[in-house]
Amino acid sequence: MGMWASLDAMWEMPAEKRIFGAVLLFSWTVYLWETFLAQRQRRIYKTTTHVPLELGQIMDSETFEKSRLYQLDKSTFSFWSGLYSEIEGTLILLFGGIPYLWRLSGRFCGYAGFGPEYEITQSLVFLLLATLFSALTGLPWSLYNTFVIEEKHGFNQQTLGFFMKDAVKKFIVTQCILLPVSSLLLYIIKIGGDYFFIYAWLFTLVVSLVSKIFVSFSFTKFSWQDNYDLIFISITVFSLGSKRSSHSNAYFYGFFKNKRIVLFDTLLEEYSVLNKAILEESGMEARKDGEGDSEEIKANVKNKKQGCKNEEVLAVLGHELGHWKLGHTVKNIIISQMNSFLCFFLFAVLIGRKELFSAFGFYNSQPTLIGLLIIFQFIFSPYNEVLSFCLTVLSRRFEFQADAFAKKLGKAKDLYSALIKLNKDNLGFPVSDWLFSMWHYSHPPLLERLQALESSKQD
Repeated sequence: MGMWASLDAMWEMPAEKRIFGAVLLFSWTVYLWETFLAQRQRRIYKTTTHVPLELGQIMDSETFEKSRLYQLDKSTFSFWSGLYSEIEGTLILLFGGIPYLWRLSGRFCGYAGFGPEYEITQSLVFLLLATLFSALTGLPWSLYNTFVIEEKHGFNQQTLGFFMKDAVKKFIVTQCILLPVSSLLLYIIKIGGDYFFIYAWLFTLVVSLVSKIFVSFSFTKFSWQDNYDLIFISITVFSLGSKRSSHSNAYFYGFFKNKRIVLFDTLLEEYSVLNKAILEESGMEARKDGEGDSEEIKANVKNKKQGCKNEEVLAVLGHELGHWKLGHTVKNIIISQMNSFLCFFLFAVLIGRKELFSAFGFYNSQPTLIGLLIIFQFIFSPYNEVLSFCLTVLSRRFEFQADAFAKKLGKAKDLYSALIKLNKDNLGFPVSDWLFSMWHYSHPPLLERLQALESSKQD
């Protein structure tokens, strides 16, 4: 009877308190679920101390141990940073951080001669202060991740000066995009009438397509690789990712005539600046045959060098071409925009509900920006979690399809070895808890991909 009485009491509470309580309850439920999954995976890291038999031909014991320790450190960092983030978010809600920041933004606007009627101006000040707060509170965590964890495991290539310069650049570019786009979106919502959600959706569609290209080129230096052993060169650019990290990566982006396959320079064995540094440190001349150098030096360099041979790079290119040929990018855009349209439609339905604003401390006003924040970030949280899981499942399916496309190009054997090298270079741990993997991994676990390729490897 006690439990039912508590439930009855909860439903007798005012609507705004029920909404606020439900938001906090769901937030902590998701956090506890994520923590439960992380602990399952952490147990794998702790207990799997030797290379499993099925991985004996894939990973040596030294790399396996390095990977295990790296993932353990990342897991510990993720736990504490996640706990901090959850506590910070809860305290902000409990102590009225959002309405306080809105009032503070209003005071700043008042000092500049803008009254309450300048809601869009106040909204921009609110966004600036909110993102500045987020950047400052997140900076210590980012510094620790880069200069302690990544540095400890040999991935960090940044100096403190470069890191700070990069952080400032990202913040400035973010504001240059966020503030104008937000002001236009708010203006469209205000003048759009009953069908504002259609105009808002069309606007965000255009912005998302343009920003994908702009942001990528703003933060990444690209160069063309003058290597005639590599085909598909007309649609491939090389990212100098080694300036920030020694992690290897490749990805496809773009649409219509503006498509690119991007390969980090760390992916290419012959081109990586990191390998050139290793050669210099070892006293070994940067020659393909290594003639004149001792076998010990050659073995040492081979073990340290990262990246793939040209044939393996072509296999990775074949995988990325599979994403293009099978329309995965277009399908993702369509799904994203269908979701965006649905969210704006539901926003139009809910924006007039005063209890939503009252639940978060806005009793006398209903700012449009705050409505967007409340509905998209808090009210849609359950829907967003389900959608995220579905997209993760779909992403894994796309990865298998892209691998199968590379197999049809006769690149199964090279892709097989490339995946092993990439896992080694990035210290990926090849053993996963099934529930953690199902919920989080947008790419299939290494063993599953290798098993799918094994049946069709070319001799």
